Amino acid sequence: MSICPKNKSSKSRRDKRRANWKMSVPALVKCSKCGALMMPHRVCKACGSYNKKQVVSVD
Repeated sequence: MSICPKNKSSKSRRDKRRANWKMSVPALVKCSKCGALMMPHRVCKACGSYNKKQVVSVD
């Protein structure tokens, strides 16, 4: 048994439903140590610090 729609959905109604499927820009914040842009709650790729503490050594 498959699902059968009772009435026809118009193209505009269908497209309104699909309008929220767009990608969003990732949130970026400044690193508190070096000032580079990074994603929040992650280790900074530029300096290797998290929460003002050196976590990873960067070459």
